[in-house]
Amino acid sequence: MSWIEKDHSLEKTFEFTDFKHAMAFMTECALHVEQINHHPTWSNTYNTVHVKLHTHDAEYTVTEKDRKLADIMDKVYKKYDS
Repeated sequence: MSWIEKDHSLEKTFEFTDFKHAMAFMTECALHVEQINHHPTWSNTYNTVHVKLHTHDAEYTVTEKDRKLADIMDKVYKKYDS
C-alpha cells in the first residue's frame, strides 16, 4: 500500500505478522525519527501500525520532512514485511 495524502497529511497503515514485529518496526523507526527530529502521529493495535505525517511548523501541511520520513519508514518496513 502506498502513502495517501489526505487532510493535509500523509497516511499509511502497515501490517505485520504479529505484535512483536509491529513493535520492532516502531522501535527501529523511532531511532530514525529522533535522528531527523521529525515525530509522527502513530498508533499500534496488535499487528497494525497506523502513521500520520504532517509538519507542525508548516501549519500542519505535508513537507519534504514528511516525505523523507515516509521513505525511511518504507525502507524499515521491508525488513519486517511478511
